[in-house]
Amino acid sequence: MHTRQRILIAPLDWGLGHATRCIPIIRLLVKKNAEVIIAADGRPLELLKREFAELEFIRLKGYAITYPKKGGMIWKMFFSIPRILVGINTEHKALKKIIKEKSIDVVISDNRFGLWNKEVKSIFITHQLMIKSPFAEKLLHRINIRYINKFTECWIPDTEGANNLSGDLSHKYPLPTNAFFVGALSRFASPLTLSKGEGTIGENDIMAIISGPEPQRTVFEKIILVQLLKINLKVLIVCGKTEEQKNVNLKQNVKIVNHLSSDEMQEALLNSKIIIARSGYSTIMDLATLGKKVIFIPTPGQTEQEYLAEELKQKKIAIYQKQSEFNLEQALLESENYKGFEAIASNNLLEGRIDLL
Repeated sequence: MHTRQRILIAPLDWGLGHATRCIPIIRLLVKKNAEVIIAADGRPLELLKREFAELEFIRLKGYAITYPKKGGMIWKMFFSIPRILVGINTEHKALKKIIKEKSIDVVISDNRFGLWNKEVKSIFITHQLMIKSPFAEKLLHRINIRYINKFTECWIPDTEGANNLSGDLSHKYPLPTNAFFVGALSRFASPLTLSKGEGTIGENDIMAIISGPEPQRTVFEKIILVQLLKINLKVLIVCGKTEEQKNVNLKQNVKIVNHLSSDEMQEALLNSKIIIARSGYSTIMDLATLGKKVIFIPTPGQTEQEYLAEELKQKKIAIYQKQSEFNLEQALLESENYKGFEAIASNNLLEGRIDLL
């Protein structure tokens, strides 16, 4: 009979964002003496292995959905529904076996709909209670909530009230009864907690974070590289490829790396004047936590990222451009009219929920 709680945590495999926002949860669980087992696949699995080499890992197959190279994401997702439903059913069955073999007490699922079980406490993490869509939005919301209600709790990585990051995604419709706000989830420490003057030098004029599912990650990388190599500014490019190490100076002023640890990433971000990135929600939480100026380039056809980028533009926080129309010189010029994020102070909402486990 084990005395420490055994907690399984499993992020979705679409990009790295679901994995990075699990990092502060894992750190807190370990700090509170829980036995943490991580279930993941692909690049998220590799990233978390680098961050938590001492923990136990299980390869749990993801949904393996890719973004289209051309055309809208909505239709791609529509035709992917059968595969997603099969993935949900498969992981639900796999979880029963894992719970029995590993004596799991609590399951924490980041956007993996099949990872609930009536025998244990199960927690679903999402900021997207409402799914942005040009059609059938209310129907999608009802289906989403039906799945969320299968879990014991739903943790929303945001705050209540007007000063939030997710907008309509978490605040448009009434919340399910099992939902709790846990504050922005970032693997980075707020600069408000750092000693004065730490990490504010601005060594890089521009830092570009190339992330997201393939093939759009590679398309984004090629577009960015062409324009960054033409300017006479100091540039750091992080490619989000956790499976291989690469550290190359493409020019005297342009450095490219495949992956940075959380500590290295935080230092690089704090020491960069402006960031170019996707407007994925986990990236937004990270950059908001650090209080950075940003140029956002949403993944084409990704309605959630397009909505979030537009919201931040309306609030005069960050400029965004479409990937197909990206113009670096124009973006840098326009960004001077945007205030950037104000650094977020740490909160104890997450710790409060974890203590109740």
